[in-house]
Amino acid sequence: MSSTIESSPDQSARQNLTWLFRLRNFLIAGESLLLVVTVYLIAYQIPERLIWAIISVAMIVNSLTWYRLQHSHPVTEVELFIHLVFDVMGITAILYCTGGGANPFAWFFILPLVITATILPHIYTGYILGLTSVCYTILTGYNIPLADPHPGVDTNNLPKVVLDLQSQHFINLHVFVLWFGFLLIAGIVAYFVVKMTDTLREREKTLAQAREQVLRDERVIALGTLAAGAAHELGTPLGTMAILTHDIKQEYPREEFGDLQSKMQIFDEQIERCKDALALMSASAGDIRAESGYVMRLGEYLDDVILQWRDQRSYPKLEYNPKNSKSSYPFLLADKTLTQTLINILNNAADASPAWVGLNVDWDSKKIVIEILDRGSGIDPEIIKSLGKHPISSKQQGLGVGLFLAYSTINRLGGSLEIFNLPKTGACSKVTLPSAKF
Repeated sequence: MSSTIESSPDQSARQNLTWLFRLRNFLIAGESLLLVVTVYLIAYQIPERLIWAIISVAMIVNSLTWYRLQHSHPVTEVELFIHLVFDVMGITAILYCTGGGANPFAWFFILPLVITATILPHIYTGYILGLTSVCYTILTGYNIPLADPHPGVDTNNLPKVVLDLQSQHFINLHVFVLWFGFLLIAGIVAYFVVKMTDTLREREKTLAQAREQVLRDERVIALGTLAAGAAHELGTPLGTMAILTHDIKQEYPREEFGDLQSKMQIFDEQIERCKDALALMSASAGDIRAESGYVMRLGEYLDDVILQWRDQRSYPKLEYNPKNSKSSYPFLLADKTLTQTLINILNNAADASPAWVGLNVDWDSKKIVIEILDRGSGIDPEIIKSLGKHPISSKQQGLGVGLFLAYSTINRLGGSLEIFNLPKTGACSKVTLPSAKF
């Protein structure tokens, strides 16, 4: 999870700058095409060299933007704002050379305003609104007007279609350009701005996941603190029980009290199990990983998990089904907390389905999928929605922390846990883990 949320604000700003870079490329290409059509096809006289100079400056700035995107230095909101200001000034310069406010493509002033409102805080939107309003107002009075047509043009060499455009259908052409400009700006907004909005939504989703992970970690820390305290408190009574059990075994010889000795042996084994569990609860996370974070074959690891589970639950029938039998078992990181998690899920399945528990295993080069199935009555959909978010239990006397810790453990190992009801009957706990490189 941590790798997913790392530097998410910078990634979002960088992605938005990338979209600005692509949009500017689109505008440069469109301006160049319109200039060629206007000068060489329709034969309007406009300051061609000045417009080419403006387009060249935009190309240089966009080249520098591309170079900037190759470096890992964080992209800031101020940097995005400066780019948008440059785009406003570029649009202003082009419109100044082509009729000012009377140019149908004055629609383009809306574009940087919409982009700013989408990707930057509100204060920047106010700045861009003020800048575009001032630029548009100035252009209404100060501009290089378009000729209709220029008297210096030699019409003898022009095709009849061009003469018609210049003389008879100029008004219709102006209306057409207004219509085309509207469709163009609407299309640009619909595509580029939506893409930028998607980037922001992805960032918000990532931040929400990060907040949820922080809350889950805080709960795990709280549970760990309580577990350490409980381990400390239970250590003394377990030690007393171990001493009493030993004394009883010494006072009552096996030859005369064989049945009692057998029962006391069971007590001894259960006390040792409790001590082992408390020792694991008391250990720090770093100690656990140092002692148990070793790589082993999936098959050997699952055999060990099943053996440990069988020490606790001997009565359910376990149907073990490795699906990918054509390839050898992959490696995974064997972790004691993962072992406890799988045993806990197996116990939940056995509680729901005392007669049968299924264990399906599949894998490829990147991941391992472990499915634990039961034939019980299923899980309430409302409970499924809350699983992993906070401690909750469907058992009448359950503590409600097992699955919560299972989610946290598997997530810490880079995997995921999904629990869902099966179509006919029962439920499935699907554990996905990354394969370990060895």
